[in-house]
Amino acid sequence: MNDRYDAGYGADGGGAPYELVGYDEYGRPVYRQATDQQNQQYDGYPQQGYGYDPYHTGGHQQPSYDPYGTGTGTGTGAGTGAPQQPQAPSYDSYDPYGAQPGGQGGRSAPYDPYGQTAQSTQSAHTGQQPRVTEQTAHIPQQPGPADEEQGPDEPAPEYRTEQFAFVEEPDGDSEDVIDWMKFTENRTERREEAKRRARSRIIALVVVFALVAAGGVGYLWYAGKLPGLSDSGPGTGTTTAAGAQKRDVIVVHLHDTTNGGTATALLVDNTTTEQGTTVLLPNSLTLTADDGATTTLAKSVEDDGSEGTRTALDTVLGTDIEGTWRLDTPFLLTLVDLVGNIEVDTDTDVPDPDAEKKGEAPLVKKGKDQTLSGKMAVAYATHRGSGESQNAQLERFGQVLHGVLRKMTSDPDAATVTVQTLGQIIEPPLTDKDLGSFLARLSDRAKGGDHKTAVLPVQDDGTLTAQASDSVVKDVLGGTAKSPDKNAAVSVSVRNATGTKDNTEKARVVLLNGGFTFRDAGTAGAAETTSKVVYADAAEKENATEVAKTLGLPAGSVTKGEVSANARVSVVLGQDYDPGS
Repeated sequence: MNDRYDAGYGADGGGAPYELVGYDEYGRPVYRQATDQQNQQYDGYPQQGYGYDPYHTGGHQQPSYDPYGTGTGTGTGAGTGAPQQPQAPSYDSYDPYGAQPGGQGGRSAPYDPYGQTAQSTQSAHTGQQPRVTEQTAHIPQQPGPADEEQGPDEPAPEYRTEQFAFVEEPDGDSEDVIDWMKFTENRTERREEAKRRARSRIIALVVVFALVAAGGVGYLWYAGKLPGLSDSGPGTGTTTAAGAQKRDVIVVHLHDTTNGGTATALLVDNTTTEQGTTVLLPNSLTLTADDGATTTLAKSVEDDGSEGTRTALDTVLGTDIEGTWRLDTPFLLTLVDLVGNIEVDTDTDVPDPDAEKKGEAPLVKKGKDQTLSGKMAVAYATHRGSGESQNAQLERFGQVLHGVLRKMTSDPDAATVTVQTLGQIIEPPLTDKDLGSFLARLSDRAKGGDHKTAVLPVQDDGTLTAQASDSVVKDVLGGTAKSPDKNAAVSVSVRNATGTKDNTEKARVVLLNGGFTFRDAGTAGAAETTSKVVYADAAEKENATEVAKTLGLPAGSVTKGEVSANARVSVVLGQDYDPGS
């Protein structure tokens, strides 16, 4: 192969010469057979035409230099067929594309990158061995489809310098592609991020909705408005069971500092049903003292004070009183004036206690929507007409309380200031702020028509009636009535008519030691000579006889008659009573 490549001949050394025309797509050399015209010797010094003759010999002229290989140059001896001697190659008119002037038929010679055409021609005419000229081979680009289909007689394709550039230059389109990929990637990331945020929002909304729904259900359960869990109550509509409701309770004791006596009421704020109630407690209500003895509400307020009375009321009514508000009549007068007077539907005329003469105009007139000042409110709340029961006076006290609540401010802070302005001492554990906030809530109920007043029904013996147990104790207070058991101990009321105050205490000790319950009925205005032991029910005769023996009284002192409302046996101690007997 090297001999063929170097000599430009066939494999047998005698065939037609071959020339290298390029390389295929795999980098292998491509050869083709050269013609006689192409084997002409390269003349580097053309003498005519466009050739340059530095010596001006004017001798045998070579074909003129045709740089574009058009075949229009002229030359001698091209068509005579006479053999010619090879001449030295001239490099002044080097034809880079291998075009030979004067080719047959005016055609240009094919491209000869190694100058073998002239050598082949010289060898053909002279029979001499051609001289190989060493040149540097240029590796062209892989031929395209047009190069592969080029015939042997067609001119060689023209190659340009830029076709041999192997260095890849940066292309602007590549940056566009990169930018597009970045844009696509960023847009995809943004979409994924938007989806994640949307999922997070949905989860958050679901959680919030679940919490709101749970809170709503909890509130409905707490308020007793869930279907199937409610129970109807009088005047309150559909509410939860009475025991499941939340209530704030404060006891109020009105002390008449002028005429004596007390009046008691319970202020109830049902925060579940949003209802307010003032429960009036009769003074004859039977309570159990700390020592186990039975007593009345009025006597408990005077003897046991606020704390003892509050505990006894919790025991009897089954409620939980949070504090005691002692409201003396001077403070009630100031409170009404602070709220700006009150309006009350009065049920009777009330005389002026400071009137010098009887028959003067009443201080409080009977009628609807009567405006009462502080002084008028106190007179109306403490008034008890001739022959009236204590409940009549108690109901007037309830009217005044309702009127005060309607005029009280509903702002807790302002209500607290009002309480502090009274200047009274609030008994622990109640505080000024607690009382002010509590009155503000009840004021809001009263202004909205959600406040009512009820009297606790009590029997003649001071025990609670069945009506009281159902309508007030259970529904309003949410408690259970626990009146003292009649069979537990016989209650004995004692009135001292001996003229000696110490005899009351001596009789109390003797009865308690005998297993009876003592109730103080006060002191008689005039002394009596003979003592009396009275029973109302025939079933109580035996108990009355036993009381007489315990006190050292004769059996003839036991008689049947009327007894005190809160006692089963009544005793009047006369001058014949001997405590030492």
